[in-house]
Amino acid sequence: MPLALLALAIGAFGIGTTEFVIMGLLPQVAADYQVSIPTAGFLVSGYAIGVVLGAPLMTALGTRVSRKRMLMLLMGLFIAGNLLSALAPAFGMMLTGRVVASLAHGAFFGIGAIVAADLVAPEKKAGAIAMMFTGLTVANVVGVPAGTFIGQAAGWRVTFFAVAALGVLGLLGVAKLVPEQPKAEGARLSQELAAFRNVQVLLAMAMTILGFGGVFAAITYITPMMTEAAGFAESSVTWLLVLFGVGMVVGNLIGGRFADRRLMPMLFVSLSALALTLAAFTFTADNKIAAAVTVTLIGAFGFATVPPLQKRVLDQAAAAPTLASAMNIGAFNLGNAIAAWLGGMVIAAGFGITAPNWVGALLAVAALGLAVLSAALERGQSRRTEHTADAVLPTPAPEQAAVPVGRH
Repeated sequence: MPLALLALAIGAFGIGTTEFVIMGLLPQVAADYQVSIPTAGFLVSGYAIGVVLGAPLMTALGTRVSRKRMLMLLMGLFIAGNLLSALAPAFGMMLTGRVVASLAHGAFFGIGAIVAADLVAPEKKAGAIAMMFTGLTVANVVGVPAGTFIGQAAGWRVTFFAVAALGVLGLLGVAKLVPEQPKAEGARLSQELAAFRNVQVLLAMAMTILGFGGVFAAITYITPMMTEAAGFAESSVTWLLVLFGVGMVVGNLIGGRFADRRLMPMLFVSLSALALTLAAFTFTADNKIAAAVTVTLIGAFGFATVPPLQKRVLDQAAAAPTLASAMNIGAFNLGNAIAAWLGGMVIAAGFGITAPNWVGALLAVAALGLAVLSAALERGQSRRTEHTADAVLPTPAPEQAAVPVGRH
């Protein structure tokens, strides 16, 4: 794998840390601003919505500059947003900082996925994408637990200053290691938008929204869930997030490996396992050991869907992949926003602190249904194409009987 993938992974590490660290700090932030836990959950939903909105906006602006230059600009925006979050005197300003940082997220991963795929041979594209996303998953093993520990020990504002410093490292990594790539010749926004006429692109994005959204329905509220239901001390949430991150790393690498071989079967298996694990979490959340194992499996099965879904979008929008790739990253975060909101609703409605797990399981089942539909449509299209090809083949002329020489 090219060294430039390391630079993309460094940027992904910083972005992954700021996206997920808020879940470990939710009670502290809520107490500091004197808001409820469901209200503090808007810091997750707001970030996710910012990713959804920022993906097309930043990608459209990116068509005017080289991909490397755009990646550097996006990291600068990320740094500014995290500094604003660290300094925010009120909850509204904190939410604004989260949104500013999130505007860089979708376009960075979307453009970064294309850069990563272009650096390797066609049969290694999903593996290269997974390698870039390894930075995001490792953030959950190292960055998020460290950020949670720092936030609990020194205050959550220090965590966001540290995240801004990670953004500086990501910016330097992109500047140093990513090769200069000119913008795609003849790239137009109209061409990029044309990719969304493909129903398979839309189905892949819908699978992304529902499938990974299921993960966030549960994980957004992991701190109150584990302290109230399982009886963990608040400080133990750090290690639970480490387990979640380990699961993400393993799932991401496995998903990337098998997506290059059997993409749709990989999706069927991972989504089915995710739905079952989320449903089981409703019952295992009351036991410390079972809860820790389940959290790890949610990370593994949830992130095993990421490389195949991202590659699916790139394959189906091959003629103009930039916007589709960025929008699929936005789709991940739209699912996160919807799931976090739904999880907060069922808690606020009095269904219990573990109720978001059922929400996540139902979302994963819906994603599995769309995967089955997508595969069926693809098989039907393949049969029609073969039938059409057979129909247009010229019919061979019948052989005439040989006339013996001398016979009339």
